[in-house]
Amino acid sequence: MPLSPEQHQEIEAQRGQSATTLRAVSPGMEAHLYKAHQVLDHGFVRVVDYMGDDSAIVQAARVSYGRGTKSVSNDEGLIRYLMRHWHSTPFEMCEVKLHVKLPVFVARQWIRHRTANVNEYSGRYSILDREFYIPSAEHLAAQSVVNNQGRGEALSGEEAARVLAWLKDDAGRAYDHYEAMISQEGQQGLARELARMNLPANIYTQWYWKVDLHNLLHFLRLRADAHAQYEIRVYADALCEIVKDWVPFAYKAFEDYRLGAVSMSTQAVDVIKRRLAGEAVTQETSGMSKGEWREFVAIWG
Repeated sequence: MPLSPEQHQEIEAQRGQSATTLRAVSPGMEAHLYKAHQVLDHGFVRVVDYMGDDSAIVQAARVSYGRGTKSVSNDEGLIRYLMRHWHSTPFEMCEVKLHVKLPVFVARQWIRHRTANVNEYSGRYSILDREFYIPSAEHLAAQSVVNNQGRGEALSGEEAARVLAWLKDDAGRAYDHYEAMISQEGQQGLARELARMNLPANIYTQWYWKVDLHNLLHFLRLRADAHAQYEIRVYADALCEIVKDWVPFAYKAFEDYRLGAVSMSTQAVDVIKRRLAGEAVTQETSGMSKGEWREFVAIWG
């Protein structure tokens, strides 16, 4: 289970506290504050703190006092304009601090997004829990034949059962040896900072991750995409639901202009124009590589 009974009690105690404040609050985000949203088999995402809302984006763009100088409808229009034209600094006025529990191999993908403040659970000082990510059957997939960094169809039958058994057995055996190495019963015991190197990449770690909205949306654009690896995409999907409630105007603009949008190369624009003019364009006459043409056809036909 992602959270122990003690952790649930701690969260409920946090949510039971309240304080008056003069700063802007987001009712949607207040509903998420401290709650743990389960991801994968043992993981979660929860909001620990946040700053700003939609009005903070508008205020920064207009450099105005209070909640802005125009109507709510104009506020939404301005946010959409800022998103449409790739402005960034107004969105940096909002920040969120998250507590995330995730498998180590997902964390290594996640940490590539370097525009955040991170503090991870230390395997040098603390003993890691016996919790491993074990994929469900439908996510035990073969290597893709068209994408070197993707997966294809799900494994089946004896092969799927064998792989699943290996994943479970290997993880359990590695942790047994980890415990045996650090044990001080009848021996000195190996240092935790050394013993941890024997643990598998599917063991769970935890961290606090603080990021501004601009960089969070960049993370979501890449990791909530259908081509992202499933195990990190489900974390991005959970974050999308949180951001949607936190800054609804900004998130709707993000959906329209980033998440659901298509970027076109100069060659792609030229092909569209030539097609509209009645020309039959092929890959050979498009100026695109085979890979570029395949992606173009997948979107435009």
